[in-house]
Amino acid sequence: MRQLPPLNALRAFEAAGRHQSFVAAGDELGVSHSSISRHVRGLEARLGVALFADMPRGVRLTAAGEAYLGEVTPALDRIADATARVSERGEGVLTVSSEPLFALRWLVRRLPEFERIAPEVELRLEATTDLADVSRHAADFAIRFYKSGVPDRPTDLLADMPIHACAAPELARRLRSPEDLLHQRRFQDRAGDMWGLWFEKAGVDTQGIRTEPEWRMRTALSCEAALCGQGVFLAGSEVVHDLLEDGRLVPLFDVSLHKGSYHLVRGERDRQTRAARVFRRWLLDVTRDLRPRHDQPDG
Repeated sequence: MRQLPPLNALRAFEAAGRHQSFVAAGDELGVSHSSISRHVRGLEARLGVALFADMPRGVRLTAAGEAYLGEVTPALDRIADATARVSERGEGVLTVSSEPLFALRWLVRRLPEFERIAPEVELRLEATTDLADVSRHAADFAIRFYKSGVPDRPTDLLADMPIHACAAPELARRLRSPEDLLHQRRFQDRAGDMWGLWFEKAGVDTQGIRTEPEWRMRTALSCEAALCGQGVFLAGSEVVHDLLEDGRLVPLFDVSLHKGSYHLVRGERDRQTRAARVFRRWLLDVTRDLRPRHDQPDG
């Protein structure tokens, strides 16, 4: 008969060992750091060996802990992969629910690169503005924009870029100062009075002038309207990056805002299949330049 420790204790230890942190392990597994600590201490008592050493700030693996982690991680990965292979959805199927503009203007353009490194993964991309309930949408990941705060589940920061005003080249040539934008149709890629904030940052007096965008339409359509020269677009640098690089949009004036960020919301399966692990590592790598250096998440 196999003498095996409890699976929950192994999962707690493995997550804590990878992160070198009980807090980060708790965030990943959706439990408190005290629960992680109880599982780890119980496992240590069962094994009769210290797996972690307490440090002034956090914990670190002992030599025994590092050796054990080197065996436990691949063992749990093999169990997860075997489970996925016999499950209904299968190991290679991955569903990602994304904000439409981020999907259209950033993610879709880079999927061929992911397909080259993971040809065995069948990626199903869904573009929707519905709330990031990954369980309800039966998705492995959700990419969502948050103006403040994040959902109460594991997330990774993907992009935290400034918001700039931009326009098609022909229109941009006619705009001499920020005040000129008061007389243009204005679009934006997120909710709220972003234009009012932009004009305030630019030092433009808008008292008695409507600063809300005149046209209300979905952000992907707003972007297309701006590309056609129908107005100016206030958008995050990440979603118009390629358009600026191609010269199809031109940045207007040296005025920017920071209001919100894109996050990868992780579902229940994000550590359970190789496909999910590969996609998360790839996405965090290719979005590295879209977030401040001090906010880089662990892959």
